[in-house]
Amino acid sequence: MGNSPPILEEPKETINNNKNKERKLTLLPLIFLIHFQTSGGPFGEEPVVKATGPLFAILGFLIFPFIWCIPQALLTAELATAFPGNGGYIIWASHAFGPFWGFLMGSWKFSSGVINNASYPLLCIDYLKLLFPVINSGLPRFLAISSATFILSFFNYTGVTIFNYATVALGTVSLTPFLVMAVASIPKIKPQRWISLGQPGMKKDWNLYFNTLFWNLNYWDNVSTLAGEVDQPQKTFPKALLSAGILTCLAYVISLMSTIGSLELNQERWDDGFLAEAAGMIAGKWLKIWIEIGVVVSAIGVFEAQLSTSSFQLLGMADTGFLPRCFQLRSTWFDTPWVGILVSSLMTYAVSFMGFTNIISVANFLYGLGMLLEFSSFIWLRWKHPLLKRPFKVPMGIIGSVMMCLVSTGILIYVMAIVSKVVYVVSASLTLAGVVGYFLMRFCKSKRWLEFNKVEDEACEQIERTSDDEGTVMLTL
Repeated sequence: MGNSPPILEEPKETINNNKNKERKLTLLPLIFLIHFQTSGGPFGEEPVVKATGPLFAILGFLIFPFIWCIPQALLTAELATAFPGNGGYIIWASHAFGPFWGFLMGSWKFSSGVINNASYPLLCIDYLKLLFPVINSGLPRFLAISSATFILSFFNYTGVTIFNYATVALGTVSLTPFLVMAVASIPKIKPQRWISLGQPGMKKDWNLYFNTLFWNLNYWDNVSTLAGEVDQPQKTFPKALLSAGILTCLAYVISLMSTIGSLELNQERWDDGFLAEAAGMIAGKWLKIWIEIGVVVSAIGVFEAQLSTSSFQLLGMADTGFLPRCFQLRSTWFDTPWVGILVSSLMTYAVSFMGFTNIISVANFLYGLGMLLEFSSFIWLRWKHPLLKRPFKVPMGIIGSVMMCLVSTGILIYVMAIVSKVVYVVSASLTLAGVVGYFLMRFCKSKRWLEFNKVEDEACEQIERTSDDEGTVMLTL
């Protein structure tokens, strides 16, 4: 831990080397930013019904948040308020286990984020091709994906979808048609349809079930990489995470129950995009079109949220000396990390022509590796530094915290164990690239080929041993 970045008890301007910031993330935009990073709306929940039938689908979206989403959100709220600087989980892992593991955490989460983000331009194009069939294949599809990726990246560069209320507007537009569908479905709902175990003869696909739940309810910790951009993070983060969690889970459950309850079950039709068809059956073609537009808007919001996470993660890694100072550069006009946005966008574009399934599988596996390290960091920091100032603290002791993380770890291990061999190979290759990257950065720093922030051993972490009433050790700067 001698080379780890400084433990921060309060946000300081020196974290970002940017003393004249004017724009900060306030509560409402942060709520919708978290919502888009984790979900963006109920799009993509359909395969859960196809995999196991209505009852298990509804139970999944009712129970999974308590054993997966809430632990992530609680962990994020505690550590993001204890270490309120850009970098998030990288800072946590560094303080727990040293800079190598912090860098590897950054490598896993960054790779997962940029790969996962490649799926959203594809999703936009796949829905727009219903209106414009010409972009279904060939050169028109190539140009459409390329244009979508770089146009959305430019929006991120301007900061419109990060600091302002554009994210709130995107969230409102994408969620409103589902609220309308839920209201329209009320006269047609038959509650007995909610407890159906599925169509006779349909084999349950538990792999698809858990993978879909995992993908739809992930990435609660991503917003931690923007902690340095949040107004009063110690107060704002817990409120935003709680509100976003309620909003996200309600969107899934309400849309699922209204659709299942109001339509005769045809389990085989529950593929991606079926919610739009269901809206047409419930209320008419106008609502189907509205939901299709909502899917595109949601994909835009998720892309912007994920790109923000990735670009500010690179900025945070430069702040703490992991990456060269050039990654700290911000736009003069928009105050956004343009180098991070450029690198993240190019990497996303490079993998955007992979198959959708391969993109999601690799992203999930890399994310799982990062989460295993994140849970370990959370428990280790609780054990080794119990008196670290935590403006928000998960309301349980060390044993309760371990049990909370063990349940989530079990889910992670199961989901990571059922992927294909190709995913293992790609993930191992990217992990090796992260290890090489760490030692390459250290070599460049020793040769002074690139400029890095200096994080001296003495200034990294000073421990004053002062006894409190119970004789424990106080950890301070």
